[in-house]
Amino acid sequence: MSPQIGLITCSQRTPRAGPQITTFVQSTILKSHPTANLTVIDLAEWNLPMYNEPGIPAYITSADEYVHEHTKAWSREIARHDAFIFVTPQYNWGYPASVKNAIDYLSHEWKGKPALVVSYGGHGGGKAAAQLREVLEGVRMRPLVVEKMVQLRFPSRDEVVKAAGGAELGLEGEGGFWASEREGIRVAFEELVNAVGAVGGVE
Repeated sequence: MSPQIGLITCSQRTPRAGPQITTFVQSTILKSHPTANLTVIDLAEWNLPMYNEPGIPAYITSADEYVHEHTKAWSREIARHDAFIFVTPQYNWGYPASVKNAIDYLSHEWKGKPALVVSYGGHGGGKAAAQLREVLEGVRMRPLVVEKMVQLRFPSRDEVVKAAGGAELGLEGEGGFWASEREGIRVAFEELVNAVGAVGGVE
């Protein structure tokens, strides 16, 4: 049985490139793993307010123990997945506040689950990825450190400007500027699936 993997679009800004980069990652995986069970989780669609629960997530063990309905729904969404791929931009050498807020809402829902970080930016987003991995370790996830990290670097300033404006980046064709990154994404995904099996996430 294929593990249920959440593909998290971390950017919430308007306009943004996040959704089409998430689609690029998703389509790359499905081309070589057509039975992969991927669900896109767009933080902009969830639009969680800044953390406003009265309780401490680490002391909560069930969705019913949260006060707010948006937290209960978020808890159930995360709990139903076996692993996650975080697709994140780099802002000023860090990752967006939106993803930190989304992570901080919960605790047991993340615990023990493998995670892969795919970063993007003018320099590939490596600093954001490193910081996010530390946070994932803090909620007791199992972030992967693959031999070749998945860091999607925009080839020029023009492409950065286009991405920031939400313009079409042409990522789906084989001639797209990240075509050479597809193999790294596939390898990282296979490691993620293997990690799920190692912790008993699939039957």
